[in-house]
Amino acid sequence: MAEALTIARPYAEAAFKLAAETKKVKEWSGALSRLATVMKADVATELLDNPNIDRAQAAAIVSEAAGKLDKHQKNFVQVLADNGRLAQLPDIAALFEQSRDRHENVLEATIESAFELTDAQKAAIVDTLKKRFGKGIKATTTVNPELIGGVSIQIGDEVIDASVRGKLSQLAASLTK
Repeated sequence: MAEALTIARPYAEAAFKLAAETKKVKEWSGALSRLATVMKADVATELLDNPNIDRAQAAAIVSEAAGKLDKHQKNFVQVLADNGRLAQLPDIAALFEQSRDRHENVLEATIESAFELTDAQKAAIVDTLKKRFGKGIKATTTVNPELIGGVSIQIGDEVIDASVRGKLSQLAASLTK
């Protein structure tokens, strides 16, 4: 996995640099997302493994399957195909999104709760995180019944554990000291 990210990083950085310079970050984000979806399909693996399809044909097929792409995006796909890197498109798209988040001053948060959160609860948590970190928050939520109650939030390397399970673990640790 680390090797794949190392391979994908320069392509993601180049795509982001071009997108930022042309002020088309949102368009590139959508295009890379569609391209990544195409490359995650089983048929894409068959396409790349087919010896009867050359790299130019593969680039054309992938570009067509991804829908509307501008000239620069099609050239980007062609460069990836020429270098045998079409399979890295999902990693390139993910790294591009990380660059976009940094550029737009947005942090990605994973909110884990014991029960499904209402929209109001999610909005309240996101507002609190915005105030705490002074940045925009892109939140995803998951349900984990093992938390018993409360929430556990991960932003980057930081974890905010306000779950019942976390409190019980802290209590157990303090009692064993």
